[in-house]
Amino acid sequence: MLKTSLRVSAAAALLLGASGAAHAAAPTDPQIAHIAYTAGNIDIAAAKQALARSHNKAVRDFAAEMVRDHAAVNDQALALVKKLHVTPEPNSTSTALSKQAAVTLRRLSHLHGRSFDRAYARNEVAYHKTVNSALAGTLIPSANNGELKSLLQTGLTLFREHQHHAEHLAASLR
Repeated sequence: MLKTSLRVSAAAALLLGASGAAHAAAPTDPQIAHIAYTAGNIDIAAAKQALARSHNKAVRDFAAEMVRDHAAVNDQALALVKKLHVTPEPNSTSTALSKQAAVTLRRLSHLHGRSFDRAYARNEVAYHKTVNSALAGTLIPSANNGELKSLLQTGLTLFREHQHHAEHLAASLR
């Protein structure tokens, strides 16, 4: 549990590090687009891992929902950046998120059965809390384009539902 808390703290620092820097230099819309898209892809990869490893129906149903919903939001984001002629800009936050996600996927790959299911569910709770906090506290307030801001707000509403679903799932796996 302490390891999970430390990983979550690291992910929170990565995502929310932008908020500390936001006072000096808020992320730009292209950077926000890349961070949001990266965060969605990270959750899709975790869900695909769960679909490949878990035999628990509730875990598999949740993972399928994550793939479906995050892919849909990412598709909307890609359509928006194309419409706006914006190129998402890789940045230190999106790069650090990807590196941390690789560590988490590797750690989860060594778990099996209920241990995997519990760790995946706990990770999903923590990840959604972190992403939701970053969306509400940094990314949405920093977005300049109204359509991008609206998409992020829609995503936040959906991802708050994901967080509640993940919390319920994690509680059921104790």
